[in-house]
Amino acid sequence: MDIPYGTPEEQLRTINEAIYKILAGGQAYKIGTRSLTRADLSTLISERDRLEAQIQGSGTTLLSGGYAADFGPDNRR
Repeated sequence: MDIPYGTPEEQLRTINEAIYKILAGGQAYKIGTRSLTRADLSTLISERDRLEAQIQGSGTTLLSGGYAADFGPDNRR
C-alpha cells in the first residue's frame, strides 16, 4: 500500500489515526441502509511498520540497517 501524498511522517500520522478509529469504533458498522467498512487492520499495521522503518532509516548512511561481524584475529600466515 503506497500512499502517494504527504511526507512519510504525515502518512504515518494518517495511518495511526485510521488504526485508532478501527480499535475505538470497530472495523465496520451499519446505520439503517448505510454501511461503512474501514481498511483492513492488518494491512494498516503492515504499512505503519514499513513507514516507521523508512522514517527511522532516512538520512543515514548507505549501509544503514546492516550488520558487521568480528571473527577474531586473522591467523593466516
